[in-house]
Amino acid sequence: MRRLTRTLITTALVGAVVAGTAGWVSGAGQVPVTGAPPGTGAWRAAGLPDPERTSPAGVARYFAGLNPVRQRELARTYPTVVGNLDGAPPELRYEANARTTAVGRYEGARVLAHDPRGRGQVVLVYGDLRRAAHVAVVVPGSDVDAARVRPLADMARALHRATGGRTAVIAWAGYTTPVGVGVDAATGRLAEAGADRLARFTDGLAAVGTAEPSVFCHSYGSVVCGLAAHRLKAKDLVVFGSPGMRAPNAAALGTSARVWAAKDPADWIDRVPNVEFAGLGHGTDPADPEFGARPVPTGDGGGHGGYCAPGSRSLRAFAAIAQGRDTRVAEHAGGAR
Repeated sequence: MRRLTRTLITTALVGAVVAGTAGWVSGAGQVPVTGAPPGTGAWRAAGLPDPERTSPAGVARYFAGLNPVRQRELARTYPTVVGNLDGAPPELRYEANARTTAVGRYEGARVLAHDPRGRGQVVLVYGDLRRAAHVAVVVPGSDVDAARVRPLADMARALHRATGGRTAVIAWAGYTTPVGVGVDAATGRLAEAGADRLARFTDGLAAVGTAEPSVFCHSYGSVVCGLAAHRLKAKDLVVFGSPGMRAPNAAALGTSARVWAAKDPADWIDRVPNVEFAGLGHGTDPADPEFGARPVPTGDGGGHGGYCAPGSRSLRAFAAIAQGRDTRVAEHAGGAR
């Protein structure tokens, strides 16, 4: 009887998610890309630092001990390793990825990572990552990969422009995202793999001396950020259009970062049940005042995909947060929520 009750509740939850999001839209379950980057076998055979066993800080120390000629030689010989190696110098990663990525493919961004496995992953940088006083990382939700990165790139570009170009903004399509709205989007399996990659990525930023980032997490990306929160080197954690962070409240995230949440009144995500049962659902709504996140003003962005719409309240607030301005400026940018 208990098993039957559990099954019925789970079925009801799945049905509610489907009904709330206008239907079940999904292909086969996605296989997350994990582990060392392509080309690691030859890299290891040459006696070079193991990408899986060496921390980003260790990678940074290794490259700091090489002269520029040797660094560029490694980038030429092992571009798919160096181009995806957290802790390697950003300029060297740009150079390596220029060898494996089509020129002009990403409209003015520099490519910090490009992994062709699976549907493809890519990390794009807008601005000067080395010199910027402020850095932001944008983590996407479903349906983003190397071939379909435009929605994420648009958000990153909009945030970069909203800061007057003073903040370096990273579009981080560095994990295997769900496709459509289905079982992958309703569970944490892909988010768990993504959380490991995101935590290592921020470790890599710290290792090369970039400013501590503000991390902006959209939709399913907020599940990734919730699971990674206690390991992220970040000064702000901003979630928007979130189905939940797999935590009952902000304190349970275990982060010292300031936690912010935005939900537009027209966002369809509001129809997704904020429950977690038998592995389905992502828990409490971070925009609920009881969650304890700082509110971000919304209301004029146009729903789930409009939080970074030019001129919107939410984008102005995001820009204020990214630049480390007084919290009251962000909370009241463009009017109260």
